[in-house]
Amino acid sequence: MPATNVLYAQSGGVTATINATACGVIETARHARRSGRLIGDIYAARNGILGVLAEDLIDTGAESAAAIRALMHTPGGAFGSCRFDLSPLPQGSAQYQRLVEVFRAHDIGYFFYNGGNGSAETAHQIATILPRLGYPVVSIAVPKTIDNDILGSDSSPGFGSAAKFAATSLREAMADLASMAHSSTKVFVMEVMGRYTGWIAAACGLALPAGKDGPLLLLVPEIHFDRQRFLAAVRVRIAKHGWCAIAVAEGVCLSDGRRLTQAGGDGIPGHEQLGGVAPLIAAMVRNSLKVKVHWSVLDYVQRAARHLASKTDVTQAYAVGRAAVTYALQGKNNVMPVIERGSDQPYRWRIKPAALAGIMNREKRLPRGFLTDGYRLTARARAYFTPLIRGEAWPPFADGLPVHAQLKLKSVPRRLKSAFRA
Repeated sequence: MPATNVLYAQSGGVTATINATACGVIETARHARRSGRLIGDIYAARNGILGVLAEDLIDTGAESAAAIRALMHTPGGAFGSCRFDLSPLPQGSAQYQRLVEVFRAHDIGYFFYNGGNGSAETAHQIATILPRLGYPVVSIAVPKTIDNDILGSDSSPGFGSAAKFAATSLREAMADLASMAHSSTKVFVMEVMGRYTGWIAAACGLALPAGKDGPLLLLVPEIHFDRQRFLAAVRVRIAKHGWCAIAVAEGVCLSDGRRLTQAGGDGIPGHEQLGGVAPLIAAMVRNSLKVKVHWSVLDYVQRAARHLASKTDVTQAYAVGRAAVTYALQGKNNVMPVIERGSDQPYRWRIKPAALAGIMNREKRLPRGFLTDGYRLTARARAYFTPLIRGEAWPPFADGLPVHAQLKLKSVPRRLKSAFRA
């Protein structure tokens, strides 16, 4: 009889809705088992693929239906995530041999890896290399990333909620800024994630109502940063409106390809920072225009803010988890369930399978047509972004604070004698 147990794992930077996908996987697998389908135990790896290599597995069967359902409104990664890539062959041969040992010891027939572009490669490697080592397994990547850069998917689960939170935060900060600009702060800079793509920064343009030529500038990696042009744009907006707000992606680049953080803001060579572009922009404006500037970095907050998640995003995050299990039971392998948009208004979408070979380690870039004059959101961009942030999916609250899932996280007994160092 073929292996029947399920193993689910989370990978990379977590999102406000990755646990909704976990819920979709586990609930769908449980339903399939009750229906007599070839599904055995349902495990999760602790800390992603590292947990698989360490044979550190969690028995989700110890969790009640209510606890698994509570994952729908719980941020973070309920089972732990990691940033670790399997090595290619032949360097990684010991890793793949170890995976075979762990999968065989625990009768794993279905593997679901919940992550982004890099995680898609891990799922692809497992789908293609393990059978060559004598262990056939169904391996499916399940999408998530706030970066919205998964190629072939109209949107990425996790993005809509991050965009909703960032745009909301900026709109509220702009109201604060407008009230103080006459005698105090005239510029506010908000840094969001986006090392290579500017999807979140661009979505911040929704903070300004449609049709408004307001004091908001958007800086993205896809459009090279021009210091003089940027400062002129800030100066014009202060003169016209009395203040200016700026949303900047952490990976905004100069024309020579260096990130602004690599260049120290003014072309000065230096080592690369991960994030930290907001204080550079703020200092540039303060020193050049002699105005008071405040800045903020959303950092983890933008991907953890489940209390303001998009209903669309939560629905899609659950749907891709459900589809992944359905595909596996249909015999599909080495694929990812991706989102295809049918129309903007009314918003229609569906899930379809896409081959991992065409997805892994590739990035979907922000279209140049999404920003007019390089700084403002176009009507085309609004039509794309608006459905993704629409709707509220409030978590339950107790004593004024959101309630999160409380899992037992019961460990599966180890069956291998040897340990493994990744």
